[in-house]
Amino acid sequence: MDSQLLNFGIALGLGLLVGLQRERAASLVAGIRTFPLVTLFGAICAHFATPHGGWVLSAGIGAMAVLLWAANTPRSEPPAEAPGLTTEAALLVMFGVGALAGSGERTVAVVLGATTAVLLHLRPELHAFAARIADSEMRAVMQFAVVALIVLPVLPEGRWGPYGVVNPRQIWWMVVLITGVSLASYLAYRLLGQRSGALAAGFLGGLISSTATTVATARASRASDAASGGSTALPLLVIQIAGTVVFGRVLILCAVTAPDQFPRMAPLPVSMMGIMALAAVVIGWRARRRPVPPLPASNPAELRLALTFAVLFVLVLLAVAAAKERFGDRGLYAVALLSGLVDMDAITLSTAQLVRRGELDGGIAGRVILVAAMANLVFKAGVVAMIGSRNLARHVALLFGSAALAGAALLAAW
Repeated sequence: MDSQLLNFGIALGLGLLVGLQRERAASLVAGIRTFPLVTLFGAICAHFATPHGGWVLSAGIGAMAVLLWAANTPRSEPPAEAPGLTTEAALLVMFGVGALAGSGERTVAVVLGATTAVLLHLRPELHAFAARIADSEMRAVMQFAVVALIVLPVLPEGRWGPYGVVNPRQIWWMVVLITGVSLASYLAYRLLGQRSGALAAGFLGGLISSTATTVATARASRASDAASGGSTALPLLVIQIAGTVVFGRVLILCAVTAPDQFPRMAPLPVSMMGIMALAAVVIGWRARRRPVPPLPASNPAELRLALTFAVLFVLVLLAVAAAKERFGDRGLYAVALLSGLVDMDAITLSTAQLVRRGELDGGIAGRVILVAAMANLVFKAGVVAMIGSRNLARHVALLFGSAALAGAALLAAW
């Protein structure tokens, strides 16, 4: 049953992807609701074709041909509104749902029936969603489709290169994971805009890129410093929340990459996230009801950024493997210190992969990740000092410096 639901989920997702594009192109025949209904109908036909023969798929294709003929048949009087195929496609899907229920696949039938009802009910919301997506956001979605659906399937599986750590398929899976999280956050922020408030802005900005969020907020603070009378409470809150979310993002990556060892990897990042979150609550009380500074608007799904991360990830993988072979576990801390200055995701994923393969203890991996996080905090404090207002730089240095000291205390005591 789980595999069947996964198959139908893939069909639904692909239908939504193509339907979104057609909705943006103002197609008169099928859009954001019709395409997922049609793909669900195709999945249902394929499901029944396995036990009953290929004639089921042939019948489904025939039904679709009739629908397309009906939709394109000229009418004597032009309708007030352009005709669509949603109701007809829904009828086909519900026929398949009834057949599923009749054959004993009750859970699958309920899920597909409910999905169909939701697609039909959310007509205004889905059309409005498609209309609100700008060309840049649509380009981002299509670039992610290239990253996840075109590049990934053609990459080979295997362990190559020095130390046997270069696995093209696995490396690109990590790129898809990072790009997917960042893209979802990017789209959410672009759709919410300035109405999102400091909490959502910092949270989504941290998921997109905490460093980019820190840079954008610091740059905005310098420009608005005079107008705001030197107040830094809200820019400081956005930077602090983004820095806190980094640890949540790290925990997600660890849980996905090495779920069995996650309980041993998590305590130190969780402790640091708690310290950062407590400081964010205090700052948030002071910064309530103030305008939110702009966050980065760059598309995280650009192929250039994906390739850049892939190269960085490979370099960190090689550095981690070389350091572990030559210097043991202690060599990993030096790599983490240097990698954390640039990117937290690469060192987190490479360390988690060592843990998953049984080449590194989960507790040591947690310490390595914390060292990288401390280096990342120091780097962002330096960035704010260079491009932000003096008042903001002073507050960020105090906050991030205190957090780094707390992290050092945790390393010494753990």
